[in-house]
Amino acid sequence: MFEQERAHLQALALTGMQYFTEVQRSVCDDSCVRIDHSSYAARPAAIGSKVLVRLFERRLEIRDLRTQELLRTHTRVDRPGTVVLPMAERVFNPSRETRFILAQARAIGPQASRLCQMLFGIEGRVGQRKLWGIVNLAKRYPGHFIDAACAQAMDHGVHSYSHVKAITEWLVADALAALQPQGEVAQTQLALTQQHELIRSAQEYGDLFAHAATAQDSAMTGQQP
Repeated sequence: MFEQERAHLQALALTGMQYFTEVQRSVCDDSCVRIDHSSYAARPAAIGSKVLVRLFERRLEIRDLRTQELLRTHTRVDRPGTVVLPMAERVFNPSRETRFILAQARAIGPQASRLCQMLFGIEGRVGQRKLWGIVNLAKRYPGHFIDAACAQAMDHGVHSYSHVKAITEWLVADALAALQPQGEVAQTQLALTQQHELIRSAQEYGDLFAHAATAQDSAMTGQQP
């Protein structure tokens, strides 16, 4: 029986069954898809199109959504924020989103505009995530602190969003600390005052209350005080 089946047997797979999950993603305008806060190159899929992503334990596959043809394979990265995109595939011409971000940077200040222009020139559209982080700081902090932080970041040669955010928070905290003594003086001035030349003594108020109590008792008993 075995000899009869031998001709039909095939070699066993080198690896066991690999389990995966499937998700759909849109290709962003930097030609990547976002998976677990990291970016993976999706070409030849067109920008704006939807693709099927198969997520294995150690790798991922990007496939055509309609035909499921394999387009790209990447090793999965562990550090969020990683960009898996060859320099030759990076897009450097500004998109509508790019122009919008740079306009917001100009509204913050000249140094913020300069830093965002520099980051886009170095990283292309894939660097827009950093640009979004920088301009969105304006939702929480005054623009002049962010602009000063961008200037310091460029002086330090560290152009990351996290560095700009840390400097901004330090500048704001330092400014609040400088205002703290004035706040304490104002609080002292607002404290309740117990003695003043316009305030009668406690003894006078005591005599007044005693006299009122005596008058009330006399009225109740029909006697004159």
